[in-house]
Amino acid sequence: MLVHGAWHGAWCWATLQAELEGRGIPSFAVDLPGHGVSTSQLGGVLDDAAALVAVLDRLAAADSGPVVLIGHSYGGAVITQAAAGRDDVAHLVYVAAFALETGESVISALGSFERRDVDLAAAMVPTTDGTATTLDPQTAAGALYGDCPEPPARAALARLGPQTMLSMTQPVDANGRQEIESTYVVCTRDRAVHPDHQATMAERCRHRVGLDTDHSPFISAVEPLAAIIGEIATSS
Repeated sequence: MLVHGAWHGAWCWATLQAELEGRGIPSFAVDLPGHGVSTSQLGGVLDDAAALVAVLDRLAAADSGPVVLIGHSYGGAVITQAAAGRDDVAHLVYVAAFALETGESVISALGSFERRDVDLAAAMVPTTDGTATTLDPQTAAGALYGDCPEPPARAALARLGPQTMLSMTQPVDANGRQEIESTYVVCTRDRAVHPDHQATMAERCRHRVGLDTDHSPFISAVEPLAAIIGEIATSS
């Protein structure tokens, strides 16, 4: 199950899903509330995790078997919360993602790490009411999709939506990694979540893998990322 990051939607995983399908690995990408085609209201990380839990519950009721939860960027916070206490999640995979500890938020985690500047900060534009941010497409292009081919990067930029400040400031109150196997995929040329910060969070996971790419390997490194996921899925 694929969980997108901030400003994105399930659409961002489409190319990777096609690659996984070609490898015989079924996948499902989730639209968090208010993103993609979701008509639900935007919320915080706990709202997003609750929506993911509802999907997991439906899969469990259908006896779909164990799930590998994959979170990209902010999506790492969501899977951390949602997986806690579940016996139907076999593995957590963090792709340049926030592997938070209980009581941490995205913002508080970043504040606890040694300061590193990233290009994404300059791309963030507050909404008029200050409750959310959008991204300036011109600045976000390099920050998110620096290694991506231009056509899919341009298409992705056109689909980005707002992200609430609450999702960044609200702490998780549970941590699925305490009971569940985990792998961190460090994107070593990332200009959105600094590789040094990723390395710090990778230490919180059982396994670590590196990809020499930007923040969006679901576009820039599809085959290598699919290979990593495939190996985890077939061994979980």
